[in-house]
Amino acid sequence: MASSAESVRALDRPTHAALRVPQITLFFWIIKGLSAATGEATSDYLVRTLHPVPAVLVGFVGFVVALVLQLSQHRYRATTYWFAVVMVGVFGTMGADVMHVGLGVPYPASTVLCAVVLAAVFVTWYRVEDTLSIHSIDTQRKELFYWAAVIATFAFGTAAGDLLAVSLHLGYSLSILIFGVMILAPIIGFRLFRLNPIVAFWSAYVLTRPIGATVADWSIKSKTAGGLAWPEGPLCLALTLVIAVLVIYLEITRRDQQPRSAAH
Repeated sequence: MASSAESVRALDRPTHAALRVPQITLFFWIIKGLSAATGEATSDYLVRTLHPVPAVLVGFVGFVVALVLQLSQHRYRATTYWFAVVMVGVFGTMGADVMHVGLGVPYPASTVLCAVVLAAVFVTWYRVEDTLSIHSIDTQRKELFYWAAVIATFAFGTAAGDLLAVSLHLGYSLSILIFGVMILAPIIGFRLFRLNPIVAFWSAYVLTRPIGATVADWSIKSKTAGGLAWPEGPLCLALTLVIAVLVIYLEITRRDQQPRSAAH
């Protein structure tokens, strides 16, 4: 009789299993950037409209519901996947803001803390699965590692964006420019210098969050704070509608479906 450890490994061993995350296309990066901005704007809107405590509870409930729906799938589906990403963006933003506003943790400290957590997730994931490739996510255990990394990237990106714009007094416009230049590094490295595709992907993925969050902050902050003073509610609605249209299109056409994986 096999041991309990062998039984667990057998349950987690894929056999031409369906992948649970999308193919990386232009649609992926567009929706990812929009979801980062949506998470920031929606979090700020909920906190300002409701009391911060019920706002965080609403964000947490939405986050849990979205992840449960996503993890209940046995293959990638655009609707549940991107719903989870958006809710991770909302709750991840709230988590980073709670550390600063609620607990009084300064942005430099919260940025370092979130970076350490993100690094710990990557190290643990790699030690257990021997890869960080999203082309291998065909079991629930791998998917849990993936979502842990996504959550950590959103929290880190939020803190890093606020660190540059607020703590270092660089302002939103300059911070957007800095992060925009930074994200070119993995793109150029991959295209021209054969940078490892997994390193390039996760570097770009991490940086899309502070870019999106800083753009959202720049859009909704007052003009005296260097922003455009756009109303938060209409902006949240507009971003959500654009994401919904793109996701429905992908759900119908399945243009971002990855082929079924072989055993890894």
